[in-house]
Amino acid sequence: MSGRALSIASIAAVALLAWARFVQVGREMSMHAAMPGMQMTPGMLATMWAAMMAAMMAPAAAPSYLLHARMSKRALASAAYLAGYLGAWCAVGVAYALLHWGLQQAGLVAAGAWQWTPAKASCVTRCRSPLGFMMNDWREGAGGALVMGLRYAAWCVGCCWLVMSVLFVAGAMSFAWAAAISIYVLAERVLPLGRTFDRSVGAALAAWGAWLIGAALV
Repeated sequence: MSGRALSIASIAAVALLAWARFVQVGREMSMHAAMPGMQMTPGMLATMWAAMMAAMMAPAAAPSYLLHARMSKRALASAAYLAGYLGAWCAVGVAYALLHWGLQQAGLVAAGAWQWTPAKASCVTRCRSPLGFMMNDWREGAGGALVMGLRYAAWCVGCCWLVMSVLFVAGAMSFAWAAAISIYVLAERVLPLGRTFDRSVGAALAAWGAWLIGAALV
C-alpha cells in the first residue's frame, strides 16, 4: 500500500470509528434517559459531547491531515497531528457539555451573528487554506505535529464553535443534525462558497433563533 493510500485509509478508519463511538454513546444515553428517575451526570454529558465532536470533525480534518502526511512522510508525526486536532475538539465538546443547558435558542441567534463577524472571516480563511498553514506553521517531529494539530484546530474552533449550538435545539444526540453540520463544515472548507455562504447560514440561524424565542414568549 502506498503512503497516500495508507493515509487515506487511516483517516477513513478514524472517522468511521469516531462515528461508531458516537452512535454507541447515543444509544447508551437514550437507554439511560428512558430509565425513570435517572439523570445524566456531568461525566456522561462530557463523554457524549467529546465523542460527537470527534465524529463530526474527523471528515473536516481529512484535507489538512492528508497534506501533513504528504509533507511529513512520517506516520507517527501525522498521527500526532490528527490527535492534536481531534483532541482539541474533544476538549471543546467537554466545554459544550458544561454549557448544554445554557445556550438553547439564544445560542442560535449568537451563532448567526458570529457568521457575519470579521473574526469568523479570519478563522475560515485559515481553515480554507491548509497549505498556507503548513507552509507558515510547520514544525518537525511528532511533538511539533501535535502542536500543529492543536493550532490548526484553534482556527477551526473559531469557525464553528457557535454553529454547534444548533445541537442544543435540534437535540444533542441527533445523528441527522450532527451529520448535516459535519457536511456543512467540510463544504465550508473545500468548496469555493465564499463569505456569502457563511452569511446566508448566519442569517438562517439567527432567524430560526429569533422565531424560537418569539414562540417561547407567546
